[in-house]
Amino acid sequence: MIQVMIVDDQEMFRESLKILIQTSGDINVMHCASGVAEALDAIEEKQPDVVLMDMRMPGKDGVEGTRLIKSRYPEIRVIVLTTFDDDEYVFGALKYGASGYILKGSSIGELSSAIRIAHSGGALINPGIATKVISQFSAMAKGNEVIKVDEASAAGLNENERRIIRAVGHGLSNREISGKLYLSEGTVRNYISTILLKLGLRDRTQLAIWAVQNGMAMQKTDWNG
Repeated sequence: MIQVMIVDDQEMFRESLKILIQTSGDINVMHCASGVAEALDAIEEKQPDVVLMDMRMPGKDGVEGTRLIKSRYPEIRVIVLTTFDDDEYVFGALKYGASGYILKGSSIGELSSAIRIAHSGGALINPGIATKVISQFSAMAKGNEVIKVDEASAAGLNENERRIIRAVGHGLSNREISGKLYLSEGTVRNYISTILLKLGLRDRTQLAIWAVQNGMAMQKTDWNG
């Protein structure tokens, strides 16, 4: 059972969402919080698998909430849920490690799918804002957000590691990489953890940016060789 926390300042919305999500059968909403501070207090005790984070809330917004949760509990997946497809919020949430970003108008099927994908290590972005996110990500990767790694460590990457880095740079989820490279999802997760440690990178987002910046993501890819 996937354990979920909802963080939203509108009580009616979060309680309605809780009821709808739990019809999925394999997802349990174990706590609802009205803001980031309350969520952080509850997370320490309840340890959810996935947090659904509203974007615009009084006090700390969803971008700051994402940053705080991921800095303290990197294993917890955060999905940003909002009615606003604002550029700054899209950029900020993903920069700090959100696993997905979907609009509140999405169907319960889409939301349930996003929760499952995030829980399995993948990511989901609502099609309505995907183009905007990709554009921002590309600009960030080519602009001021320069990711530096140890050159000797980068040179020592083996071919499987390089294929996985290219896949991450293409935006593929662990499940998709697993299918492309004929590896288990667990093996893919282990590879990514090893790569991050080897390169001294914080998370998957930094790895993807680095793959774009150094041209690895742009290379023609033969996934099996």
